[in-house]
Formats: sequence, C-alpha cells, structure tokens
Amino acid sequence: MSKPIIAVTMGDPAGVGPEICLKLLANEAVRELATPVVFGDARLLARCARQTGLPAPKRIVSEIEWAEKCASLDEPAVLDVFGFDAADFTPGVVSARTGAAGFRYVEKSIEAALARQVAAVATAPLNKEALHAAGITYPGHTEMFAEKMAAPRSCMTFFSEEMICSLVTVHIGYQDVVPALKTRRILEVIELTDAAVRRVKGKAPRIAVCGLNPHAGENGLFGRGEEEKIIAPAITAAKAQGIQIEGPLPPDTAFIPTRRRSVDAYVCMYHDQALIPLKALAFDTAVNTTLGLPVPRTSVDHGTACDIAWQGKANGTSLVEAVRLAARMAD
Repeated sequence: MSKPIIAVTMGDPAGVGPEICLKLLANEAVRELATPVVFGDARLLARCARQTGLPAPKRIVSEIEWAEKCASLDEPAVLDVFGFDAADFTPGVVSARTGAAGFRYVEKSIEAALARQVAAVATAPLNKEALHAAGITYPGHTEMFAEKMAAPRSCMTFFSEEMICSLVTVHIGYQDVVPALKTRRILEVIELTDAAVRRVKGKAPRIAVCGLNPHAGENGLFGRGEEEKIIAPAITAAKAQGIQIEGPLPPDTAFIPTRRRSVDAYVCMYHDQALIPLKALAFDTAVNTTLGLPVPRTSVDHGTACDIAWQGKANGTSLVEAVRLAARMAD
C-alpha cells in the first residue's frame, strides 16, 4: 500500500518552523509512515540548514512539477513556494513579510488538500503578530482551514498519549466565553470528538465534559446556571445518540490521574481549561487538530519560539507526532 503524501507548511520563516521542518525531512521513521512535503521556500530552508548545521533538503519540487507529478512523489521533498526573499530578513524577528509568507504556505496546502493532491496537512507555527501586521485577521490556523475548506462545523482538538481534549470556544477572551456557549455548539463538539476518537482508537470512546464554573456550578451556587441550562442538555442529547459520556464535571478534578485512566477524551468549555493540563502533561508531544474538515489537518502544539529560532535548539517532536497522526487520520 502506498504511503500517504502529507503537506507540511513551513510556518513563519522567522520562527522555528524552518528548522523543525528540516529535522522532519531527515527523520527516517517518518518516511516509513508517510511522504512529507514541506510547503515553503527552498532557498530559505537551505540558508537555515547552513546556519544550524542541519541536513539540507535533498529533493526540491517546483510548483509546475508538483502540478504534473505530485501523485507519483515517493520521497520527502520541499515544494518551493516562490515569493519570499530568503536573504533579506532577520531570523527571530517577525514582520508583515514573514506573516504574509507563512499564510501563503497555508493557502497553498489548502489548495492541494482540496484538489486531493495530498492526503492530509500538518502545520508548523504561525505568529499572530506577524499575521496581523500583514493584514491577515484570522485568529489562527483553525479558523483559516474551517473557512477556506467551507466546513459546516469544526472544532480544535488536541491529541496526546496522556489525554485528548476538544474545545468548545477557542481564541476569545474570558468575558466572551459565556455568550459563546450554546447547547448546539457543545453537542457539535461532542459529536466531532466521538467520531474522531473512534477513527484513531478504533473503539467507542468514553467522553467527559467539563463544567464552566468552579465545582461545575455547585448546583447553581456559582455562575448563572450555565451547567444546568446549556451544558447538561448537550450531554443528554449525546447520550440519546448512544455516545458514552459523563458530566458536567468539576474542572479542578476532571484531570486527576484516576479520572484520566477512565476517560478517552475531554470536551472543555474554553482554551485554558484544556491547554493548561495538556501542556503540563504533554508539551512536546501533543498534536493540535481541526476536526470536521474534508481533509485531516494536524499541527504542532507550540508557537514560533522566535527567541530560539534558527539556532538548531528547537524540539521537532511535536511536528513528527503531527505527521504521524495525520497519516493515521488519512487512512
């Protein structure tokens, strides 16, 4: 059986994306599972290789060659997306130019995914400051992919060996969380999570739903009845579909070891409710995914780390795991 071709976006040129992509291309274990193709700038990657001492890419593919021969590609490669001056920028310093370049690599990967030229997409990190400087107002990859792939519903989910977490709300301030919580949205996230974990684990998952307030509201003592009025009805509807689910659970005890051993996936109400325990337990190995898309998309669970960019120090484990999961989801 042929290995799936996975598009890997290079991320913001000023961050650690280029060097973790170089490490990925040289990873022999990844080659056994998939054929990674980095959507980025070949000259920039060559410059990063010289500066860090990492192996330079061996196979460079032009956009013309890609259009003609992508289906037959059987070795790791770089798709050279033209348009960025690799010599005229400073590594570690984000700018409108680096933000625009990172966004262009994402756009090209989405085009390839929708054209079925690749089986899945894995993304290196973008910098939100650089994106906004370039006039690109998406909060992050999740929103880019959901809009450009016209997904009727989607959610951000993190996979790791320690835990799996899906988010009902993502990149919004705390004061905006409660107005954004809707029973229908929570049920969507539960359904997407159930389907994705079934695919990856090959079994019906046990899902735990976190409450919003301390002690999950303590029967109405804390909050304004969000658990009873908004969250619990979604859980009831999920149970009616045969989904194995419990909650709303008090968030402060939802992630203790004994609970994690009995739960396959969590549904969390807001960003930090999921990301604080997840990053404490699996910072280097967790993988960010966008569920609900027509083509699987995974990502590293870290930022551009410009303070260590282009020094060869960046840990490439999360990108490797992102490609591994993308290959599994593409089967």
